[in-house]
Amino acid sequence: MPPASPNAANPRIAILGIHHEGSRFAPPLNEADTREWGQLDGAEMWADANAARPRSMGGLWGFVRAMNVTGPWTPVPITYLDCGAAGAIEHGWYVRVRDEMRRQLEAAMPVDGVYFPQHGASITTEELDPDGELFQMARDIVGPGVPIVATLDLHANVSDRMVQSTDLLVAYRTNPHTDQSARGREAAMAMRELLAGLKTEHHFIRLPLMAPQVSQLTAAGPYAEIIAYGQTKVDETVMNVSILGGFTYGDTPDQGMAFIVTTRGDAARARDVCKELAGRVWRYRERFLPKLTGLDECVARAVAVGRDRTLAPICIADVADNPGGGARGNTTWLLEALHASGAEGVVLGVFTDPPLAAEAHRLGSGATFTAHFNRDETQPLSRPFQAQATVVGLSDGVFPGAVDGSAAGTMVDLGPTAALQVGNVTVIVITRRQQCIDPGYIEHVGVPLTAARTVIVKSRGHFRAGFLRLFQPEQVIEADVPGLTSPNLGNFDFRSVPRPIYPLDMDADWTPPN
Repeated sequence: MPPASPNAANPRIAILGIHHEGSRFAPPLNEADTREWGQLDGAEMWADANAARPRSMGGLWGFVRAMNVTGPWTPVPITYLDCGAAGAIEHGWYVRVRDEMRRQLEAAMPVDGVYFPQHGASITTEELDPDGELFQMARDIVGPGVPIVATLDLHANVSDRMVQSTDLLVAYRTNPHTDQSARGREAAMAMRELLAGLKTEHHFIRLPLMAPQVSQLTAAGPYAEIIAYGQTKVDETVMNVSILGGFTYGDTPDQGMAFIVTTRGDAARARDVCKELAGRVWRYRERFLPKLTGLDECVARAVAVGRDRTLAPICIADVADNPGGGARGNTTWLLEALHASGAEGVVLGVFTDPPLAAEAHRLGSGATFTAHFNRDETQPLSRPFQAQATVVGLSDGVFPGAVDGSAAGTMVDLGPTAALQVGNVTVIVITRRQQCIDPGYIEHVGVPLTAARTVIVKSRGHFRAGFLRLFQPEQVIEADVPGLTSPNLGNFDFRSVPRPIYPLDMDADWTPPN
């Protein structure tokens, strides 16, 4: 057994990272945009991780709390930048953040370990692998003997540099993501083993398979099956199995479903398990093709359930306009069509439009006015729409996440929020761009969902956990309408994705490595 960390009894652990899911097809993020999501530095990061309802993602506070209860340690919080899901980070801003992280990590030396609460799909306007660059930066500073552990979203795009620069990568296993804090705890337990002298071995395979985001759910389906099967391989030797579906819209050379198997010192076992898992998925790759419902059929279904109360209500997921994947959260195809249809009992949540939310707050509850949706928007798919509207609810947009959803344990902040009655459609208009994760995003502003016949959610899949008490899977319809996160991958001009890759290239082939 290699020697333990010199300070294993009270190790100094640096914490830093950028949590960003970057879409090449969404507008770029500058410094002011990233401030919308939040930056936590030093003591502020530490305080948030220990707060009753943190602002940060669960990986960070799950790691911190597990370290707190598993023994003495000295945290060295540096910087945590949460950019959410959006366009590429403006490169100059990223460089300033990266260089400040480097300066602070160098100043903090010596440290006994490094933890990154990362997402794993970041891009900048110039750099295609910021995650790998940050991991390599840390490795260059701390040297080969200091453990580096990171948590990743299962929508990470994994580079060789990310794997080679770290001792362990721990990916979420649920989608909708309900296990972020659990994976943070797992990372902390692994860090304790590494500090005690464990040396890991890992094997990494990336398939030429770019699974559309809607086919990466883990309750049922092909991705659920491989995630569950992978966990049957975990034992005293196999430390972690991470299977990452990837983020489709990053448009990087690292696109493709990724398999990382990490063992306690057994390279051959890591290789064999990884090859088995990748081969298993490749044999049923056609099961990852999406099944969407056209706009006309969505409207017809809404009209039908509005008229016939014996039919079960429906939830229409506007998967192509998912802010959780970098979309703007403000396309109007479904809003316009359902407004014109006369369908009864329609609620749409949530529509990002800061000027419209601000106007509703100025006018006050009960006011009737001409609502101009997207009056200041420049993204071509976020086309304008206007209609008479009445303000039926107002809030500051702050409320606790539902206990059964992806926002569990956190405090949600949508900014000033308004409920507008636009003809037959009740629209929840928000200020801070987010996807609609649970019923609280709608109900906190005084719009109960128990009477709704059709609920439209601007979300790709994270709504499914929070809305399960209202809609069973058979009541959910995934709409095929335009948007920056459309599952129809042929709608996008991919330039950096390695080709051939399935399903862009239906004849793509793959042979397991020796």
